[in-house]
Amino acid sequence: MIKQVNQLIILQMKFAPKTFHKLLSQALTENHLVANPSQQEKLIHYLNLLQTWNRVFNLTTITKLEDMVYLHIIDSLIVQPHLQSLRYLDVGSGAGLPGIPLAIMHPEHHWVLLDKSSKKTRFMTQVVAELKLSNVEVVHSRSDTFHPQHGFDSIVSRAFGSLHLLIEATAHLLDRNGIILAMKGKFPQQELDDIPDDFVVENVIRLHLQGTAVERHIVRIRRA
Repeated sequence: MIKQVNQLIILQMKFAPKTFHKLLSQALTENHLVANPSQQEKLIHYLNLLQTWNRVFNLTTITKLEDMVYLHIIDSLIVQPHLQSLRYLDVGSGAGLPGIPLAIMHPEHHWVLLDKSSKKTRFMTQVVAELKLSNVEVVHSRSDTFHPQHGFDSIVSRAFGSLHLLIEATAHLLDRNGIILAMKGKFPQQELDDIPDDFVVENVIRLHLQGTAVERHIVRIRRA
């Protein structure tokens, strides 16, 4: 039985790259995103690593191939127009989202991927090594105990928690003129009403993720 399961996994890994390539090309086109062949190969390699590690470490609940492409890769890349700096922190990065896809697309940006889970940082470290992402640093730490020498131009969050919690946990990591980019699903009105007084919401932008029915917004927050 174990031998049959192992053979099935090997078969799935053989077919996954072709499936991922077709789905990724379609999703990029639908969302008017451009990735060169090298970037596409790295994105596919990342998805294959995520799929393989997920069988043991449960890094993500999204396991359907199509959903992995749209809800991991495309969902990360649609924030590209709102990236306006060079030094980024992806807080609560988890399996490396959105940091790894964005770092692949923008080698000129420096990304620090921060997470408190050792299994997730081990996975991200393996991805960085295999994809040779010289612009990515993985840090295993809680945000409140992480104290780098310099603050970040931008802090990006995809699934960290409420906006109030995000600000409290990362304010000390933000450069004086930096910005927090919080990725949300539905318009987070209740969270917006609970923003700390020393921060202001610059704007809330509706993101259009073509190919799915999910709703996406990005909240831009600055110091008051």
